[in-house]
Amino acid sequence: METLCFGQIQNKEEMILMEKLEQLYEGKAKKVFATDDPALYIVEYKDDATAFNGLKKGTIQGKGIINNQMSNRLMAYLEKQGVPTHYVEELSQRETLVKKVSIVPLEVIIRNISAGSFAKRYGVEEGIVFDQPTIEFSYKNDELGDPLLNRYHALALKLGTPEELDTIEKYAFKVNEVLKGFWKTCGVTLVDFKLEFGRLADGTIVLADEISPDTCRLWDSETHEKLDKDRFRRDMGGVEEAYAEIMKRLEEHLN
Repeated sequence: METLCFGQIQNKEEMILMEKLEQLYEGKAKKVFATDDPALYIVEYKDDATAFNGLKKGTIQGKGIINNQMSNRLMAYLEKQGVPTHYVEELSQRETLVKKVSIVPLEVIIRNISAGSFAKRYGVEEGIVFDQPTIEFSYKNDELGDPLLNRYHALALKLGTPEELDTIEKYAFKVNEVLKGFWKTCGVTLVDFKLEFGRLADGTIVLADEISPDTCRLWDSETHEKLDKDRFRRDMGGVEEAYAEIMKRLEEHLN
């Protein structure tokens, strides 16, 4: 078993050294490790990139660093706006201490503008601004291809209770309201994004996973240049440059 020591967190005015223990999980973009505190995990972000349910694979140099740091800053910002998250503390460029959660097996997609699978599914052009944001759920299941489902399906499959789904919807729309306003100050349009939520040990629903160019469509407000993972999906080139540019804008406006 590999044990590594990392950053320290403040707890009741005492500094506690966290230890990274065995790896519990490895996904497409992150690894998760146990710590010496059963209520806390360490997440490590990778440079691996996938698209189309893993059919396309590659590497985006430096992506793990950008996604880790961007997600942490935005989650801390959302906490101040009343959205509880799993975020605890950034430990290094690629590693973050988070609260242990049981992930609700739902991907929650908020859309402000037609793009991606929405445009393809309904045969509309990209760039149509909606009168109000839409929300979609998909069943978080790689073997089934993360199929779309509605609230009634989610309840039938016992993926969450009615109260949990209400809370998830409320937080998802709140995240959209907060981040749309923030990105606007950066000269960026928040087109759509995916969220995941988890349950703490006491059942409290919190925002989990990440908020990054991997999970958000972010367009330059004037040129509509794509500054997100679509550059990788569509072989547009300039992927690393786009990630660096969106991080630069965030750092300039979120201090």
